[in-house]
Amino acid sequence: MGSVSTTSTSGTAPAPAASQPGPRRSFGSLRSMVISMVVILAAVLAWVAMVPRVREVSQPAVDVTSVATQVRRETGWAISQPQLPAGWKATNVRFTPIAGGAGTWHAGYLSPDGQYVSIDQTLVTGASQSWVSAVTSDGRAEGTLAAAGTTWSKLSSRDTVQRSLLSRASGVRPLATVLSGTAPYQQLAEFAKALKPVPAPAG
Repeated sequence: MGSVSTTSTSGTAPAPAASQPGPRRSFGSLRSMVISMVVILAAVLAWVAMVPRVREVSQPAVDVTSVATQVRRETGWAISQPQLPAGWKATNVRFTPIAGGAGTWHAGYLSPDGQYVSIDQTLVTGASQSWVSAVTSDGRAEGTLAAAGTTWSKLSSRDTVQRSLLSRASGVRPLATVLSGTAPYQQLAEFAKALKPVPAPAG
């Protein structure tokens, strides 16, 4: 029997060579970006360092004397103003009129050791219990003390750190005086000793 020779041919084309991955992204652009950010940040910090900054906000001085003189002239009250030693700073001053009432003269000060002390005065006839409660922060009686030839009632607030001295003077158009603040009673007594009547305007 004759030999049968067979030949086989592949039915598929050879597989193409696997594609090679592209070159890795260069880190050059990332490095450049980081350097740029550092340069910009350094420039901003240098600019901030050169900009002048306000270290302390200066406030205009409070002229208690001029306001006190005006109140004395317009009301005729013999109001008081403290003559304080160096180191004390006036922080506020005002006269608050009340419709149909007497109004209130007020001046506030800051002591050298940072304690706040104020004076409030009104006519005795206008010094109602509600007025006293308002200026003393609902102060409660804690006895009395003597200062500057006057007996003062001591009051202490339960709602805030505030102590007060209250005096109701007698005489022509008498005034009720309240000294209040964060200062202890002894410092309030020293403040009372510094009170001087505001002179009546000439003429």
